Amino acid sequence: MKRVEIFATVNIAVGVSVLALKYLAYHLTGSVALFSDAIESIVNVLTAIAALIAVRFAAQPADKDHPYGHHKAEYVSAVIEGVLIVIAALAILRAAWGAYHVPRMIEAPWLGLAINGAALVVNLVWALALLRQGRRHHSAALVADGRHLMTDVVSSVGVLAGLLIAIYSGIRVLDPLLAVLVALNILWSGWKLMKESAGGLLDEALPEEALERIRAAIAKNADGAIEAHDLRTRHAGPMTFVEFHLVVKGSMSVTDAHDICDRLERAIKAEVNDALISIHVEPDDKAKHSGIVVL
Repeated sequence: MKRVEIFATVNIAVGVSVLALKYLAYHLTGSVALFSDAIESIVNVLTAIAALIAVRFAAQPADKDHPYGHHKAEYVSAVIEGVLIVIAALAILRAAWGAYHVPRMIEAPWLGLAINGAALVVNLVWALALLRQGRRHHSAALVADGRHLMTDVVSSVGVLAGLLIAIYSGIRVLDPLLAVLVALNILWSGWKLMKESAGGLLDEALPEEALERIRAAIAKNADGAIEAHDLRTRHAGPMTFVEFHLVVKGSMSVTDAHDICDRLERAIKAEVNDALISIHVEPDDKAKHSGIVVL
């Protein structure tokens, strides 16, 4: 099992453990703010399962029906996670509305806050691990889960701080108001997550910094060619697709042109991990004089 799959599997176990802690905290206190925290953890478990399925599917090799592989499955998982986050936020808002009209005093507050604090620490440590591993292995699903957990951590910190104020002040209405803030926070998180994942599904180009590295690699390693133009890039999970047209002299042999392409592929792969490169060789009458000039 690949390292990404291992993290996706452990992610489910961590999610279930955190959910159990947060629900216990809610059960002891009756706090709707802690209930909102527990609801978000239910989403964490569901999305962790979706992420594992997506990671395993994305790891399948290319086949006849999917010649470019299955890497985009991770983006689908991230979109599903965003949708579930929005649904959870709406459920929290509904519970907060009821608690606002019928506020109640928080029971066993200190034990409940301590248990929720322990869940917060577990989430923080695991979120940092997911983000680190997701970026290292270019896993959109792990990064999405890591970001969601970091949002959960921020929400939990706000909830604990607010509940401390509510306990000391005796203002009961603070409890449902905190739940509303949690819901709005995860709504914003869900929107950003779906927007970023849609970029992957819609073949969004690489960031400009990465494009500049690719252009520089082409310019420095295309000796013998005239220019390169129509550079296009896209991400698909851990894979990066790079394609462009390379203009050479019309009299150049196929072997010489192929050698230049091999040199360019090695240079680009040194700049971009897991790159799949397609180069279309053209004669000099196809030069556009507007692409990448060979140094």
